Amino acid sequence: MRSYDVHHHLWPEPFLATLARREHRPRLRGSTLELETEPPLEIDLSLHTLESRIAQLDRDGIDVAVISLPPTMETEAHEDLRESYHEGILELVAASGGRLVALACDERRDGFAGACISAQRLVAGAEPLLTELEDAGQILFVHPGLPAPRPHDAPGWWNAIVEYTAQMQAAYAAWLARDADAHPRLPVVFAILAGGAPIQLERLRSRGVAERTAIRPNGYFEAASYGRRALELCLSTFGVTQLLYGSDAPVIDPRETLDAIRAFGPTLADLVLRDNPGRILG
Repeated sequence: MRSYDVHHHLWPEPFLATLARREHRPRLRGSTLELETEPPLEIDLSLHTLESRIAQLDRDGIDVAVISLPPTMETEAHEDLRESYHEGILELVAASGGRLVALACDERRDGFAGACISAQRLVAGAEPLLTELEDAGQILFVHPGLPAPRPHDAPGWWNAIVEYTAQMQAAYAAWLARDADAHPRLPVVFAILAGGAPIQLERLRSRGVAERTAIRPNGYFEAASYGRRALELCLSTFGVTQLLYGSDAPVIDPRETLDAIRAFGPTLADLVLRDNPGRILG
């Protein structure tokens, strides 16, 4: 079985060209990404090529990257960006020799393995998309979305550590409360361990919610940025069959998370890297 990294971001040429043409944010000026919700960010565009991405996969010993366009790119309100991503990423998938699998942006599309949506969209209610994905045998990947305004003088890491994890906890709770029973055949992958969902089960129990109701076979937790401590808690809470490896490449260096997974031994690593993602991605 092939090994998978289920959390990769890759900007194809048509998407980059659309970003560069735009007069208003989100836009690209040279190698500077300008968003409405974040300070200008310098981007290493050399990391957004098929060659560099396959080289990273080879370095990490991973066969397949699952590509998504993060909702933090402010694409939900901009059809031109979504369409250029869809066009360009399918071209890269076709040229990758099976090394890339793509998720569509906010919708179900033929040729894609599923859809990536923001945590806020899942909280608000993502029908009829959930039904469309379930009927098509595709997956849903839930990713942090646009951040709320930061507190005054908040440090630069605030959104990544506080805002995004809070969003993901809310998305996981909304899925448990409303969508899990309605869509038992839809695999739902929550980025960044659903913001720390494993720590909430005991608190749910303190409010009269049986823990078993939060352990669903179609709910998966992607591990980008986390190490052994968080992984042990997730494993002891949900078991090994619900955990997936993801890197959030090229945003962060994935090797700490990957090394932590492999340190549990080859049997567990094969389940997390191969069996679990292979079960939902075919």
